[in-house]
Amino acid sequence: MFVQDRMSRPAVTIMPKTSFQDAMELMRERKFRRLPVVNKKGSLVGIVSERDLLHAAPSQVTSLRIWEITYLLSKLKVREIMTQNVIVTTPDTPIEDAARLMVDHKIGGLPVMDEENQIAGIITETDIFGTFVEILSGGRPGLRLTLAVPERRDVLLGLCKAIFDQGGSVASVGSFEGVVPGERRLVVKVQSASQDQLVDAIEALGDHVLDVRTV
Repeated sequence: MFVQDRMSRPAVTIMPKTSFQDAMELMRERKFRRLPVVNKKGSLVGIVSERDLLHAAPSQVTSLRIWEITYLLSKLKVREIMTQNVIVTTPDTPIEDAARLMVDHKIGGLPVMDEENQIAGIITETDIFGTFVEILSGGRPGLRLTLAVPERRDVLLGLCKAIFDQGGSVASVGSFEGVVPGERRLVVKVQSASQDQLVDAIEALGDHVLDVRTV
């Protein structure tokens, strides 16, 4: 799966001269948390987040009168509060690499730039969370098993055969680091299989069933 498969398009953008109030109103109206900022040529020059706008707003304990606050905010432009060094991604970037960028830089979204260096869309933490749910078949009925398995090449082959022999089908598989060297943790969603018989068949392979539940 790639960024282009889950990004939002077209990206809603604003310009550096956009006022604080207009940017805030647009975010609230469209339920966005960030907006790419482009110049007259459509080139990306920055990004502004809901947090940037909230930090720029006067505190509730300010001594300014309401009309003074309104006046100051009407003069404040996006270019004064936007982040200029924007971390971006491309449509053909694997989605897990985009997620890694967000985690490493502690950001909630990435503008997606095409081959002509124009904004093709935007991918956000909400898109990533949705992908995570989809990959692990969240919300789909079945048996959800958490397994501790040895780190061998044939582990999935044996596991899938055991599930098939019990009349089941694999809806999804997630792989994670184990707690000891040489071990992996798997989260497997299985449909159309008997819980007790399936657990016995998996344990017979030498895999350890840590948790099983019907969802």
